[in-house]
Amino acid sequence: MVPWADQLKCLKGNCLSSVMWNRPTPEQLARLPRLYETENTPPEDKMIHQHYFIGGSDWYMAEYDPNDRLFFGYAILNADHQNAEWGYSSLDELADINVRGIEVDRDLHWEPKRFGEIDSGRFL
Repeated sequence: MVPWADQLKCLKGNCLSSVMWNRPTPEQLARLPRLYETENTPPEDKMIHQHYFIGGSDWYMAEYDPNDRLFFGYAILNADHQNAEWGYSSLDELADINVRGIEVDRDLHWEPKRFGEIDSGRFL
């Protein structure tokens, strides 16, 4: 938990460091397939195990490497569906994003589902 004084500084735009308040636990991350385990699975059939978001940006995570703390998934940045793509995202970099006290959130109500079942999947 970030001390109240640091939260107040962050709200004023003076964040010294970011702490993702709902960072996934090692147990939650262990449920994701390792990198490349689903590389032969068609994109629409890949299971999306975690969802992160901030503003109009969404990251849908299908795989994870605990050594490099790197996800593989689908990213939509700034609601730009036309340029959304599959690729790699760093957990640490996501945790460091902080815009005037607003940080990337992990969707706590997310249930794993096929990418094709997500509205964003129609943009393949």
